[in-house]
Amino acid sequence: MQKRDYYEILEVAREASPEEIKKAYRRKAVQYHPDKNPGDAPSEERFKEAAEAYAVLSDAQKRAAYDRFGHAGLGGDGGGFGGFDPSVFADFGDLLGNLFGFGREFGQGRRGGGVQAGSDLRVDLEIELVEALRGVEREITVPRHETCASCKGRGAEGRDGVSRCSRCGGQGQVRSRMGPLVVSRTCDVCLGHGETIVRPCGECGGAGRQRRTRTLHARIPEGVDTGARLRLSGEGEGGARGGPAGDLYVFLSVRGHPLFRREGKDLACTVPITFSQAVLGAEMAIETLEGTRLMLKVPAGTQPGTVFRFKGEGMPRIGGGSRGDLHAIVQVRVPRKLSKAQRELVEKLARGEDSADAQSPGRGIFDRVKDILAT
Repeated sequence: MQKRDYYEILEVAREASPEEIKKAYRRKAVQYHPDKNPGDAPSEERFKEAAEAYAVLSDAQKRAAYDRFGHAGLGGDGGGFGGFDPSVFADFGDLLGNLFGFGREFGQGRRGGGVQAGSDLRVDLEIELVEALRGVEREITVPRHETCASCKGRGAEGRDGVSRCSRCGGQGQVRSRMGPLVVSRTCDVCLGHGETIVRPCGECGGAGRQRRTRTLHARIPEGVDTGARLRLSGEGEGGARGGPAGDLYVFLSVRGHPLFRREGKDLACTVPITFSQAVLGAEMAIETLEGTRLMLKVPAGTQPGTVFRFKGEGMPRIGGGSRGDLHAIVQVRVPRKLSKAQRELVEKLARGEDSADAQSPGRGIFDRVKDILAT
């Protein structure tokens, strides 16, 4: 049977770069791998074709000979190619090895026992703004699988509780040859562990792990904000077959505060003052998020929305450094109800405003109000 064109097999142009050829082979190998198509003879042939095409086109010297003379330029019987080197597949260990155990056939090896790291876990935690400012230690309850203390994760009771798998000889992989390739599949007896349990552990029933609920202490540093996460190493799920535990990630959110709002590393708060305080000026105490008192001096004629800054009274930086600032924003408070005397004063003020506007059109409203109140 006449051989197909190697570029056609990988579906690439003749001027394709080595990287394009590698990506094309990767797609074909995944598509037609025998583990994905068990018992499918046409897929097996396509897999062999793709491997043969890549072995030639990934080698600059062989590719040059093929481009010039076709299949005949590769030696052999006029249609095949000589010197097939399975090491050309070594760089696919991460991709195909993870999917099929493919890369292990090319010098990567296989360790028996099926040791696997445990999964990472996530916990969401909400804290108060003042806790984000000061830092806090919180208890976290985590349900998780832990390595069985009795069998150390092996799932068997005693050293003789396991035996080497008779099918794969303890390798966890069963190999089969397909033309120039040796393909491995996960052993269907031991499921890749390389050993079988003959006497299960009495504590975990052979699982190697047990469900537990643990209370952990998480130290949350000062300065954190919503979206920050903490990593507690080794506090995730226990690994299979005694493998290392995963990590626990604590995702933080900071609850809103009724008086203060956060603006990056700064804090802002609204300070209500009366109309007379805005006109005549005043001095008053305001309380910070930490509970300390600061003196706010409001000059006469202060306009609504004026911002007063208190340096270093904002949020700390994570890991240290200068703190942000506190911004006190003045808001003039208008009374909803007035006494008779207060109403008379406001009416007097209104009449005076009309007179002041006529006499001093260029003066500011607060200057004119002070003139009226002084009469």
